[in-house]
Amino acid sequence: MKFAKNDVRSDTLLVFLPGAFLKPEEFEREGFVNAVREREFEADSLLVDADVSYYYDQTFIERLHQDVLQPQRAAGYRSIWLVGISIGGFGALIHELARPGAVDGIVALAPYLGRRPIGAEIHKAGGLRAWKAPEGPPPDEEVDRKLWPWLQQYASPQRAKHLPPLYLGFGLSDRFASNHQLLADALPPGHVFTTEGGHDWPQWSSLWRKMLDVLPLPARAREDLRRPAATSPAMPMAIAA
Repeated sequence: MKFAKNDVRSDTLLVFLPGAFLKPEEFEREGFVNAVREREFEADSLLVDADVSYYYDQTFIERLHQDVLQPQRAAGYRSIWLVGISIGGFGALIHELARPGAVDGIVALAPYLGRRPIGAEIHKAGGLRAWKAPEGPPPDEEVDRKLWPWLQQYASPQRAKHLPPLYLGFGLSDRFASNHQLLADALPPGHVFTTEGGHDWPQWSSLWRKMLDVLPLPARAREDLRRPAATSPAMPMAIAA
């Protein structure tokens, strides 16, 4: 945990979810946490150690909810944002799908959004706004069959009012860029950020800094800006095994 003010909890918490086989400490190394502090946001940072196996055995949602989000709400955080990279972005989205209203905002950087055939089906239909989800029992239980109809709600201003704000960032040469573009076309202006390059830290770090310029995060009070900021590293929190 890293506080915006020295040893004083803020009302807002950013929960960082790493990609597959990435370590939570890499958010610190790549400047994500310092970028928040440099912009003088009144927002604390929490790095979560979420092993990729939690996605395979489908326990991620409950682990994140019980081990991270519920305790942090109980600790007093009024606003919680999930910031996920790759499969961490997927995790942020499917958690909100399963636990609606649990968080107050989502930043998805180069998120995995499901299998290519479903994306191809949406492309063929003319995009997420035009696509009609198949009726009847799905052919399998993979979560992307539920995720895309849920994401489609962002294309409707009336439905999107009841969802947490979603910000998307991706590299134009990312291996998932085709699916990213489907989601991008359904999001409101100012919620989509792109950069040259692929699926790696240089792109994610650049995108994060751009996104921080527009994210609706609270600024530190003027009197707090005169105090020296803490420089200790954020300690990752491992969700229970």
